[in-house]
Amino acid sequence: MPRQAFDPEPSPIARRAFLAGAAALTVTAGALDTGPGVAAPPRHFGHGNFQIDVFSDGFIILPDAVIAPDAGPTERADIIRRLGGRLGTADIPVNIPLIRAGEALILVDTGSGDKFQSTAGRLRDNLRAAGVDPASITHVVLTHAHPDHSGGVLLPDGSLSFPNATYHVSAAEWDFWMGQDPAGRYPGLRDFVPGARRDLGAVADRLVRLRDGDEVVTGLRTLSTPGHTPGHISLELAGDDGLLITGDAITNVVVSFEHPGWRFGFDTDQDQGVATRRRLIDRAAAEKLHMLGYHWTSPGFAIAERHGTAYRHVALG
Repeated sequence: MPRQAFDPEPSPIARRAFLAGAAALTVTAGALDTGPGVAAPPRHFGHGNFQIDVFSDGFIILPDAVIAPDAGPTERADIIRRLGGRLGTADIPVNIPLIRAGEALILVDTGSGDKFQSTAGRLRDNLRAAGVDPASITHVVLTHAHPDHSGGVLLPDGSLSFPNATYHVSAAEWDFWMGQDPAGRYPGLRDFVPGARRDLGAVADRLVRLRDGDEVVTGLRTLSTPGHTPGHISLELAGDDGLLITGDAITNVVVSFEHPGWRFGFDTDQDQGVATRRRLIDRAAAEKLHMLGYHWTSPGFAIAERHGTAYRHVALG
């Protein structure tokens, strides 16, 4: 297959559903327990010298054209059924880890805030319900600047949600979104550019730009995993059997594992996204690494097992 960037063909349906989908859709009984006003307690895990609490930001609603654009109609219907969805859409969880390392409180991504679908944006409420003051967060790491990951940087009044934190993003991600004409390079991302520039620009004076292999704190290392966005990063935690926080490099518990060669509708560079996904899952399976996925079945911990030419998602915890 020739190298290609974002495929614009599904974007008229996909972008509308991704950016506005929740408003007109009914939440089913099978959705996460993170509806308006409902606090979802975190799941707690230990890993080496780290303590990890996984908080819910709610969920986002995605159409099958984004989840599995390479699948046929029958395959898409089966995937949506297995994800507990309906009418060609599925409710996709949002898992946000808060990592405790000594005196450091490190939040990986900020969720949607009020900048995205109405089914998301629960992070700050859930932090407070668990006794975590947003002002106590010392580090925020953004895996990338899509609205469901960076939309929570700012409160509705324009102030910072985590006012005392140092922010971290890859240098490549900053250069892409804040550089010259990102929408011209990838027209399918046009709707995302203003929000990414707003969120990154808001923390420019307290932002650390990471390179591959840089440590946020001792034992928490950056991995370059481009494709979903040009500067997307994952994180690797030292200790125990190893832990990868994958962000959106591995997006879906069904499609990404069972069909790692299929594209994902919002990968900026489709072929690079596939190559990165294959490399990351293959390494995790070979080394029996634990993984935490942003959009996986809550709380998002799993391992990958090889299954023929693909993999199985095996949930942990």
